[in-house]
Amino acid sequence: MINVGVLGATGAVGQRFVQLLADHPWFHLQTLTASERSAGKPYGRVVNWRLDAPYPDRVSDIVVTPTTVESLKGCDLVFSALPADVATSLETEIADAGIAVCSNARSHRMDPDVPLVIPEVNPDHLGLIDVQRDRRGREGFIVTNPNCSTITLTMAIAPLRAFEFHDVRVATMQAISGAGFAGVAAMEIYDNVVPYIGDEEEKIETEIVKIMGTFDGSEVSPASFQVSASCHRVPVIDGHTMAIWVDVKESIDEVKKVYATFKSPISNLPSQPAKAVELLEQPNRPQPRLDRNRGRGMTVSIGRIREGLRFIALGHNTIRGAAGASVLNAELIYSKKYL
Repeated sequence: MINVGVLGATGAVGQRFVQLLADHPWFHLQTLTASERSAGKPYGRVVNWRLDAPYPDRVSDIVVTPTTVESLKGCDLVFSALPADVATSLETEIADAGIAVCSNARSHRMDPDVPLVIPEVNPDHLGLIDVQRDRRGREGFIVTNPNCSTITLTMAIAPLRAFEFHDVRVATMQAISGAGFAGVAAMEIYDNVVPYIGDEEEKIETEIVKIMGTFDGSEVSPASFQVSASCHRVPVIDGHTMAIWVDVKESIDEVKKVYATFKSPISNLPSQPAKAVELLEQPNRPQPRLDRNRGRGMTVSIGRIREGLRFIALGHNTIRGAAGASVLNAELIYSKKYL
């Protein structure tokens, strides 16, 4: 078993990490870190469990430690749910100390030698681990997963690599859980749509071209298509919905066929869903309440495919778009013997 820890274990994404790792077949969850306010107390006493999933009793007695490198003694791998301002320096220190970091923070996503990975899309980019170790002279490393919206969009676009396209446009309708527990003020989001999420559009437009770029063994050349995003917060608890336009010229039947026959390049990973992308034929699907938990929250649903090409995609933002994505990355890393 690989000994693992979660950094920022009491927050929205941190709780998802704990949920997914509590009984993981490959990873032994031994360390949970949080703020000084929670440090020194059992996790069960300090966490305000807000997930719809049952609380995992096994972690109740794990004593929360401060979020420092010294607290991670004995960990082979840590999962970071830290805010970016903390993650930037601390994740670097942890990797320099010889520990692997799978991060959900944005801090290092666009670093040239840090893999930004979705296992079903660009597993070969893990080769940047070797580049990173050589360049930085470290045994540890950092691997990142994309922004929650980027993941759903990229999973939705990846099967279309069978065709030629140059322009991708997306309008997102993003759940309030994407803003964390502090989230959006109730009086701001009730009966409302907020047409701005700070830095979200920029993350989508830059991250996807790195993920779908070409790795030549030393660096990633970004993909050549252009992305334009408009992001909106809506009064939905979990599940980011997207209206997507791609300049694919093939027929609807041809597009549906590539979605129906899409095969993941990875296999036999515990968190991997049976279908990474699932095509729904009902005209009014996907919908967050009905479809966000497909594949235990790891499947991206596709529907309403129309000429243009226009369609709808949906992904669970805190599972597929955050903690689940990072755990799946760690499983791929372990299977490739980087740990």
